[in-house]
Amino acid sequence: MVRLKDIAEYVGVSISTVSRVIQNDQTRNVNQETKNKIWQAVKELGYTPNQHARNLVSNRQTKSDARTMKIGWVANPKQAEINPYFSNIYTGIRDTLADQDYTLISITKDEIENEALLLKTIHDLGIEGLLLIDKIDDSLIDYIQQTIPVVGLDFFYSDKDMAIVDYNREAAIKKVVQHLVNLGHRDIGYIGGGINKSFEDLNEELRFKGYEAAMKEAGLSIRTEWVINTRWKMENSYEQMNQLINSRLGHLPTAMVCASDMMALAAMRAVIENQLRIPEDIAFIGVDNIEMGKYSSPPLSTVEIPKYEMGKMAAKTIMEMVEEKVVLPIKIVLPFELVIRESSLKKRT
Repeated sequence: MVRLKDIAEYVGVSISTVSRVIQNDQTRNVNQETKNKIWQAVKELGYTPNQHARNLVSNRQTKSDARTMKIGWVANPKQAEINPYFSNIYTGIRDTLADQDYTLISITKDEIENEALLLKTIHDLGIEGLLLIDKIDDSLIDYIQQTIPVVGLDFFYSDKDMAIVDYNREAAIKKVVQHLVNLGHRDIGYIGGGINKSFEDLNEELRFKGYEAAMKEAGLSIRTEWVINTRWKMENSYEQMNQLINSRLGHLPTAMVCASDMMALAAMRAVIENQLRIPEDIAFIGVDNIEMGKYSSPPLSTVEIPKYEMGKMAAKTIMEMVEEKVVLPIKIVLPFELVIRESSLKKRT
C-alpha cells in the first residue's frame, strides 16, 4: 500500500506538505507547482487519499455492492438552462439514461476540482460514471479514470486518452470559410472564444484553427482587428462588434465567421443598429443551428450540429463503460451540415 511517505520521497517534499495538499489544508500555503507534482505522484503511485475512495475502488473491482444507477454530469449549471446548444445535449443525455433507469446527477466544477473532496464526492453520491462537458484540470482526468469511467463531450478533451463524443470543429469552420470564399468574400473576420479557464487562449481553439487553416488555403490574410475574442459572452460579441464598426480603422470585413450562433446573433444586432445591412454589407455564418437562428432578421446561416444525438451517444457510451461492455476509450465523431439562410445568401460583386 502506498503511503504519504512514499509520495513525499517521490516528490522531494515533507510528509506534512503532502498531507496538507491531500487534505486541502488552507492554514499554510503550498505553491501550485508543488501541488501539481504531489497530485501527479498520487496518480503515478496509485495512492488513494481516503477510505471512501478505497471502498469505492474495492467495490467496483468485486462488484459486491448493489448498483446505484447514477451517472454524474459535470457542467456549468447555467449552460443547460440558458444555452440552447447545451440544453439539447443535456436532453439527449437525460432521455437516454432515463430510458435505461439511470439517474443523472449534476456535479459542479468546484466539487470535482477540489482534490480533497473529489473521490469522497463521487463515493457519497454513488456515481458510477462521469460525463464531462465543462473543462476541468487535465491533471485530474487520469486520476478520476482510475476510479470510474469517464466520457468527455465537446472539444476540451479531444487529445486526451479517454472516451470522446464530439464533431470535427476544425473541419466545420473550414467548410464555412470555403463557402464564403466561393461567394466572393476576401475580407473575412472571426468571432469566438478561447479554451483556457478565462477563455482567453483563442489560438488553441479548434474552430479558430479551422478559420486560420481555411484562410491560408484560400491565400487570404487575417487582420487581427477583425478577430474578436468574446470569451463566449454574448454581451462581448455585441460590444466588440460595435467597437469594430465604429473604429473606422480602414474598411470593414465583408463577412464574419462565428464559432457559435449565440455569438453571431449578438454581433448581428450591433450591425443592424449601426444601419448596416446583412448580408449586403457584412454576411454572417454561425455554428450550432439553434432554434432562434431561424427567426433572426435575417435568418442566420449556420452549421447543423447533431446536439441531441451527441448527448444520446455520450449516454450510451458511459452506460456501456459502466456495465463493462466497452473497455477501450472510444472516439465518436458525429457529422455536421452547412445550413445556408439569408444572412450569407448573396454573392459579393
